[in-house]
Amino acid sequence: MNKLKERWGITSNWQLTVIFIVFAINGSLSAKISGYLMKFLGLTKENLHWSIYYVLFFVLVLPLYPFMLMVFGWLFGQSKFFFPFSKKLLKSIGLGFIFSK
Repeated sequence: MNKLKERWGITSNWQLTVIFIVFAINGSLSAKISGYLMKFLGLTKENLHWSIYYVLFFVLVLPLYPFMLMVFGWLFGQSKFFFPFSKKLLKSIGLGFIFSK
C-alpha cells in the first residue's frame, strides 16, 4: 500500500480508504445508471444480441464514469486527487477537448 500511496501522493491510510470507497461507489453507480439509460432507450438483452448489448453498455459507461468520479470525489473531499485523474481518463478516451483551455 505504501507504493500506491507514494505513487498517488497520498499521505494517510484514511485518505486511501476514502479514495477506494469513491471508486467503488462510482463504478457501481455508473453501471447502474447506464443500465437505466439502456432500458430508457429501449435497448434490452431481449431485443439485442448479447455482444451488441454489452458493447453499447460499455460505450455508455465509459464517458459517464469520469464525470461521476469528479462529482463523488468532490463530495468526499478528494477533488484534489480525482479532478486530475478524471481529466487524464477523459483525455485517454478522446474526450480531452472538454477541458482544453
